[in-house]
Amino acid sequence: MNPRLRNILSVLVAIVLGSIANMGIITLGGRIIPPPEGADVTTMEGLKASIHLFQPKHYMIPLLAHAIGTFVSGLVVSFLAASRKRELALGVSALFLLGGIMNSFTLPAPVWFIVLDLTLAYLPMGYLAERLVTRRSA
Repeated sequence: MNPRLRNILSVLVAIVLGSIANMGIITLGGRIIPPPEGADVTTMEGLKASIHLFQPKHYMIPLLAHAIGTFVSGLVVSFLAASRKRELALGVSALFLLGGIMNSFTLPAPVWFIVLDLTLAYLPMGYLAERLVTRRSA
């Protein structure tokens, strides 16, 4: 397969699988840490209206979802790409970071969570995933 085409396909597969991991954790997260009493988290409007009820523990699941989803995408692209593994892993991480930035403007959240999420859950996870793959294959 053409290396350029393989890289493009690896990015697309990585984004899809990272997004599935992210949404899977978000979907199952309510079973691990239930939402606050009276919070409707099934719609964006309900989430916005009830975000003031959230405690720090309720932000653990979104942080994990963002970090693990990005980590999965970094792993996948690093395994599948023909070349430029680090650049591609950081590239898909940057796309997830862009989504996180957009989300921080859409949903009200405490500043501490936004800073923690944007600094730890994206680029460091993509870098870590790429390092694990390239060290293992070296």
